[in-house]
Amino acid sequence: MTLFWRLFFSILFVLFFTGPAQAHSSGWVKASHLKAELVSDHQDLRPGQRFKLALHFIPDEHWHTYWQNPGDSGLATSIDWTLPDGVEAGAIQWPAPMAISVPPLVNYGFEGPTILVSELSIPVDFKGSQLQIKAKVDWLVCKEICIPADASFELNLPVTQTAVLATDYQTLFEKASQHQPKAVPLRGRYDVQNQQFSAAVPMPEDLKVSAFFVSAAELVDHAAPQQIDWVDGELLLRQQQNTYFNQAPEQFDLVLNTAAGPVLLQLQHESAPQQSAISLASFSLTDWLVMVALAAVGGLILNLMPCVFPVLSLKALSLVNGQQSAQHTKAEALWYSAGVVLSFVLLAAMLLVLRSAGEAVGWGFQLQNPLVVGLLAYLLFVLALSLSGVVQLGLGLMNSGQQLTEKPGARGSFFTGVLAVVVASPCTAPFMGTALGYAATQPALAALAIFAALGLGMALPFLALAWSPGFAALLPKPGLWMEKLKQWLAYPLYLSAVWLLWVYGRQQGIDALALALVGLVFVAAACWLWGLLQLQQAGKASAVMAVLLFAGAVALLWYPQPATQQSAKTDHAEVWSEQRLKQLLQDGKPVLVNMTADWCITCLVNERVALDTDSSKAAMALYNLTYLKGDWTNKDPAISAYLRQFQRDGVPLYVLYWPGQPPEVLPQILTPDSLRQALEQLSSKQPLITNQ
Repeated sequence: MTLFWRLFFSILFVLFFTGPAQAHSSGWVKASHLKAELVSDHQDLRPGQRFKLALHFIPDEHWHTYWQNPGDSGLATSIDWTLPDGVEAGAIQWPAPMAISVPPLVNYGFEGPTILVSELSIPVDFKGSQLQIKAKVDWLVCKEICIPADASFELNLPVTQTAVLATDYQTLFEKASQHQPKAVPLRGRYDVQNQQFSAAVPMPEDLKVSAFFVSAAELVDHAAPQQIDWVDGELLLRQQQNTYFNQAPEQFDLVLNTAAGPVLLQLQHESAPQQSAISLASFSLTDWLVMVALAAVGGLILNLMPCVFPVLSLKALSLVNGQQSAQHTKAEALWYSAGVVLSFVLLAAMLLVLRSAGEAVGWGFQLQNPLVVGLLAYLLFVLALSLSGVVQLGLGLMNSGQQLTEKPGARGSFFTGVLAVVVASPCTAPFMGTALGYAATQPALAALAIFAALGLGMALPFLALAWSPGFAALLPKPGLWMEKLKQWLAYPLYLSAVWLLWVYGRQQGIDALALALVGLVFVAAACWLWGLLQLQQAGKASAVMAVLLFAGAVALLWYPQPATQQSAKTDHAEVWSEQRLKQLLQDGKPVLVNMTADWCITCLVNERVALDTDSSKAAMALYNLTYLKGDWTNKDPAISAYLRQFQRDGVPLYVLYWPGQPPEVLPQILTPDSLRQALEQLSSKQPLITNQ
């Protein structure tokens, strides 16, 4: 009898103390090198609630399972649910993965205990007293070898009027939550071009990202080095494209390993539909206002750039003309400002439209067209001839001191502003690059506003002179000296025309340049004939001849020879290519990348003053620096993609790579010591180790 009661109480004890636990756990299923169980965070459920299930893996030591993107090899764990009608299961909530190196491959997965959580929902009208859950799970567990396995799990959970937590497993679910990346309200954009994945995420502060994991399979080469930079409020990510890359997904999840723990955000493909208005979800008003201010300052400084100053001489003549009334001067300043601002906005709109159509264009894109360059050279040459007195061009444009009617003066001021913007595009002033690069990543309205601020900054000196009596008092009194000044101001325009023809020759070749010079002679002859006609020293036949000469000059720009890319190689620079840069970085070499163009005056000045000097060459030799030079004179999608990696929309761009350090973007205006100082600073952080 004693033995009977002992058995009775033992069975009762087991049923009482283990029954509830078994109700919300499937129990352990053992497989090769791994055991698993399915558990619920509730022991009792109620209709209409949401609850969580955890698939708990414990592999043997040094064995691992895989993330949703397993990397270069492997297989993600999958769950096939069998549920009652109306009950729904969400996607797996994955923990943050780790990179598992299996040379020459890198996989993404988990070593040690792993918890995969799924959230389920019960409909409000659920009638049953039990919720039967079945799950068929497939996984792959690997060490030196990989073993595929599958198992079936089953749970029967009571459904009552009151939900009861499974206290025995709360620690497990808390641990699962700790290992999951924290979702943050950030969205970025990515693109895959020229065999490289690149992404940009607007980020208000540097999160000290050490690694990133893309959830999309076959997108990146997981074993390739990751380049991670935080520049001017944006996280920039780069990695080589996967060999088996087929199609870029519209969007996917991205996990970042940060100093504060893993975070989760979304990336959207660059070609995905853009928002037509400013979205508060992806738009920072503070950042935008800062960029508007930077654009305005950049536009103000743009007036001092060598490509803009010759055209501004046209407007300067009107400001020193004391014969105009103050009201007339203010009106012309407003018309000039309107021409500048509207031209900047129009160029920006064209750039955005071409970008949306898939064109790889950036700031200054119009000067990548040889026809535009040739016509602009002719135009500046004609303006210079007018200043030299050969021909008078509707005096409203020149405003050289004669009494003008309001209409021609307004028209002339407006188109002077337009011309100033057209020739300003080859120049990049300080602060411009950051503002324009930021604008390229923003919604259309925000981007156009930044370009408008750039134009307003450029027009600001003339507005101040016209509307402020104090500034206007600083101008010299009109007199005979104005005629001499006008003639002297023709020479900067002549030099600008020479420069543009040089660019045209670099784009089209020496034969095309010779024809363009013949066209320039035609233009000079046409202007001379037109000037005689204005002085009533020639008849209508001269007018017809002048028109024919102009037409002939333009026709000579249609040279049949296709544009040829010029080599950017010099005695100490190699031609840039993505493959060459990657090879040098993999070899641990310091590299300077110079993105330039023949039509970029700022680029040419920087090279003469700071990069092609004996001191810079000596610094390159001292630090064993490889100098790569990319030529964007003609359209080049590879260079356009590289510029976007650094959130730049135009040249110049100077990027200094040092082993073990993130890439450093040098200033747009270089000094003779800029390169040497940057190299000294980087080498002091991490001395270069070379293989002897």
